[in-house]
Amino acid sequence: MTAVHGRGPAPTTRVPTAFTYWETRRRPGWARADRTIRRLTGTSLFPPDDLADAFCESLFHGDPVAERFVDEVYTPDPARARAMLDRALADGLDAVSAELDRSDGAPPNTVPAAMRDLFAEFETTPEWVDPALVDQGAAVWRRWGTMLFAVAGGITLEMYTEAAVATPLSLAGGYAGDNALRRFLETCKFWIDTSEPGALLRPGSEGRATAMKVRVMHVAVRRKVDGHPEWHREKWGYPISQGYQMLTLLGGSTVPALALRLVGLQTTADEIRALLHFQKFLGHLLGVNVERFPTTIADSLRLTAMVAASRSHDAGEHGRELVESYPASFAPRPGQRGLARLRARYNHGIHGAYTALFMNPATRSQYRMPPVFPWILLVLARFPLLTLLEIARRTVPGVAGVVERVAVAHRLRWYRAQMDGREADFDANGALRR
Repeated sequence: MTAVHGRGPAPTTRVPTAFTYWETRRRPGWARADRTIRRLTGTSLFPPDDLADAFCESLFHGDPVAERFVDEVYTPDPARARAMLDRALADGLDAVSAELDRSDGAPPNTVPAAMRDLFAEFETTPEWVDPALVDQGAAVWRRWGTMLFAVAGGITLEMYTEAAVATPLSLAGGYAGDNALRRFLETCKFWIDTSEPGALLRPGSEGRATAMKVRVMHVAVRRKVDGHPEWHREKWGYPISQGYQMLTLLGGSTVPALALRLVGLQTTADEIRALLHFQKFLGHLLGVNVERFPTTIADSLRLTAMVAASRSHDAGEHGRELVESYPASFAPRPGQRGLARLRARYNHGIHGAYTALFMNPATRSQYRMPPVFPWILLVLARFPLLTLLEIARRTVPGVAGVVERVAVAHRLRWYRAQMDGREADFDANGALRR
C-alpha cells in the first residue's frame, strides 16, 4: 500500500501532547530519512496517516471488558475474585458456578455477568487465527531461550525515557529499586508460559492462565494510576493504553528478531511473520484490540519508526530509576556466597553488555550502567558458534529440535536459579508507592 502523508492528524483524532509524531516527522532529519526510504523502496518510512490516526486514538483507550470485571468483581473482594479466576482458568466457568452453588446455596448461573463476558471474549478464538503460525511463532521464542529475556529487557529500557510508559511503572514500583528483579522475572515467566508448545490455544493451559492474570494486573494498575495527581491524561493518554500495549507486543517480535542478529541468532523472514501472528493472538488474549496490528515486517517497522519519531524523553528521574534498576537488579546481593554469588556477578556483567548492544548508545550514555568490558568479549566470542548453530538448524535434519530443547532447558534453569524458590504471582492488589 502507498501511504499518503503530510496532512497531520485528522480533526477528530485525539493526540497526547507528549506524543510528538506529527511535529517530529516534519523535522529535516526525519523528512530526509523518509525521502530516502521512498526512493529506495517506493514506500514511506512511516505508516499511512489513517493508521497513525488510529494509533494516536488508541492511546486514549484501555480494556473495557476486563475493566468491568475488575470494577465489579475484583476490587470489591480481591481474594474471592482471584480464587474464582484461578478455578475458571483451570476448569472453566461451569466449575466456578458449581462451586458457588455448593458453597452458599445460591441459584444456578451465579457467576458474575462481568466475569462471564470476560471469559466469553477470552475463550473465543478469532477466525483469523492460524494455529500452525501461532505455534511456529511460539517456537521462535523457545529457540531464543534466555536471549529473549536479554533483548526484550534491553529494548524496553529505551521506552523508559517516556513518561507515558515510566510513570505507571514508577508509581506501581514493580520495576524500580529492589523490586526490579522480581518483577522482571515475572515477565520472564509470562514469556516462558505463553510460548510453551500449544499453550495459547489449549484451554486450561498455564500460558493462557498467565495471560489472563497479566491482563487483570494491567487493569488494576491502570485503575490506580488514572486520576493520580502525577498522571496527566492530556499529555500521555490513558495509562497502559491500547497503543502502548501494542508496542509491547511489537517489542517481542520484529525488533528483537533483528537485534539478535548482533549476537548470531538469525531469525528468518518467515519466522518473523509467524512471530507477528503469535503476538497478534497473544494480544487478543491480553485484551488488546489487534485489528490493526502489523502482519508484515515492513508494516511493523513503519509503526516502530512512528513511535521512534514520537519520543519526547520526558520521564526524568522516574525513567532514570527504572533504567538503572534493571541491570543493577542482577548484581550480587548481600549474603550471597559461592556459586550463587558468581552466578550473580556473571548475570550483572553480561546483562550490562547486552544493554550496550540493544539500547541506543545515545540513550545508554545518559545513565549509570555497568561497564561493557570485559563482558562484551564473551558475547563476541559466542557469535561464530551461534551463527554456525543457526546454519545447522536450517540445513541439517534434527538439529532444530536439539537447539530448541537445549534453549528451553537453559531458560528454565536460569529462571529457577534467579527465582531462588519464589513463585510468580502477578499480584493485582498492590498499592501505589506514592
